[in-house]
Amino acid sequence: MLKLRAFTLLIVQASLVGLLAAPRAHAQAEGSPEAVQVATELMGVLSKDMVAQLSGQMIAQVWPTVEQQLRAARPDIDAATLAELRTEFERLQREYLTDVMKGAPAVYAKYFSAQELRDMLAFYRTPTGEKSLRVLPQVMSEFLADLMPRLQEVQQKTGDGFQKILRQKGYMK
Repeated sequence: MLKLRAFTLLIVQASLVGLLAAPRAHAQAEGSPEAVQVATELMGVLSKDMVAQLSGQMIAQVWPTVEQQLRAARPDIDAATLAELRTEFERLQREYLTDVMKGAPAVYAKYFSAQELRDMLAFYRTPTGEKSLRVLPQVMSEFLADLMPRLQEVQQKTGDGFQKILRQKGYMK
């Protein structure tokens, strides 16, 4: 049963990766050098506080589960070690997001022309654009917080569906 759950988790994760990667199959040709240059400028505006906000919100959502798992595995773990682990977790998350953001200009340049990127840049320099930069990370954080429990439900339904088919085909009892 545990192996089937692990298999089901793998299938769900592969499906999510497939959904996230699918647009790449339809991607336009590589963006022009001018579009990459404007996209780099746009990323400078977009990512000013984005990495700190996203990593902070992600850590706030994920850390309690990580800590709970650590405590379950090692009930004798002390507060100083947990604090050190959290600091390392935070550092790694910021480092990861910063690294991921480096590829963003090329991706933006694939899908938007230099002029479209300039238009976005102009928008983000307006009061509404500036507000969206401040507020959208919180909006996404709330959205993802709502999404996580639903993913568990999808995992369960996928597992149940797989088990039903595998039983019907004689692969399981």
